[in-house]
Amino acid sequence: MVLKTFGWSFAVTALGLVAAVLYGGWAGFGVVAILSILEISLSFDNAVVNAGILKKMNAFWQKIFLTIGILIAVFGMRLVFPVVIVAISAKIGPIEAVDLAMTDKDRYQELVTDAHPSIAAFGGMFLLMIFLNFLFEDREIKWLAWIERPLAKLGRVDMLSVCIALIVLLFSAMTFGSQAHQHGGTHADKAETVLLAGIAGLITYLIVGGLSSFFEDKLEEGEEREHEAEEQAKRQGKPVSAVKLAGKAAFFMFLYLEVLDASFSFDGVIGAFAVTNDIVLMALGLGIGAMYVRSLTVYLVREGTLDDYVYLEHGAHYAIGALAAILLVTIRFEIHELITGSLGVVLIGLSFWSSVRRNKRLAAEGGGEASEEKAGISSGV
Repeated sequence: MVLKTFGWSFAVTALGLVAAVLYGGWAGFGVVAILSILEISLSFDNAVVNAGILKKMNAFWQKIFLTIGILIAVFGMRLVFPVVIVAISAKIGPIEAVDLAMTDKDRYQELVTDAHPSIAAFGGMFLLMIFLNFLFEDREIKWLAWIERPLAKLGRVDMLSVCIALIVLLFSAMTFGSQAHQHGGTHADKAETVLLAGIAGLITYLIVGGLSSFFEDKLEEGEEREHEAEEQAKRQGKPVSAVKLAGKAAFFMFLYLEVLDASFSFDGVIGAFAVTNDIVLMALGLGIGAMYVRSLTVYLVREGTLDDYVYLEHGAHYAIGALAAILLVTIRFEIHELITGSLGVVLIGLSFWSSVRRNKRLAAEGGGEASEEKAGISSGV
């Protein structure tokens, strides 16, 4: 079962790591391995969300998502999008960006390094908004309850996450941006650049979030209409047109999944810039990670184990928050990629360990609903 589900991922991993060694030596191998783990860590909650929706779809739409969807996710967001980011931020053409990455690494590295303040500000704000909205949301199951419970109460204030993000952006522009790290170890005033790029990141998040909410509302409306049609057909003694209703609902599910997948893969791409500026290594690492996310989605659907490790989503979002902070700090200071790559893995590992402890505790207590609720409200590491 595992080999059947993850077979293509294993094959892509082997090819990707070999290509990394040929391209960048063992240092390239290490970077690609870190990026792969980072992408899987950041996108685990993506796989969980995808699986929860995918299991409601019929076999045809599941196949569409796992074929067309993976082309969009791997080749679109993980391969093309990093080129677009570099091209826009460095003010060069996409073809020129790829050509420089392959033929003139020194010049490409210089362009990317000089553009790093805008990339870091844009990505840092996007990731920060994901983290803040997760942190301020009131949820039944809490991992670090002593932090999450009071913040959930503060989250009742409208637009609080946007206000905090703007305050962080202003602080970053005035402190890190005023002495941004540049190529060759020099520093320059990039406060205006940091401010504009950060606002662009914030706007991008609001657009993506708005689209996700729109498709989610459409999905809920489709499910309500489907339920009403079924009830009416039952009352009239008529057969329900399951194919038509399932097809319509599945179409909105597919659109919703693609928007969600794009937003989740976006944070992976942005987070990758905190690890490396080499677009080839970035594409290899993110492509490998994306394959595992897709395989994991299928595995979760087939095994039905979506709720086994309930704190993994928390750990992934704390990793996103850590990456946001690191990106903003790297506007001025250099941070070793080993710290950046390992931090997310550590947070995911802690959340997994907490989930295992919780499951053992619930099993010892008999797994009753009262124990479940107690564990969800007062749990912590």
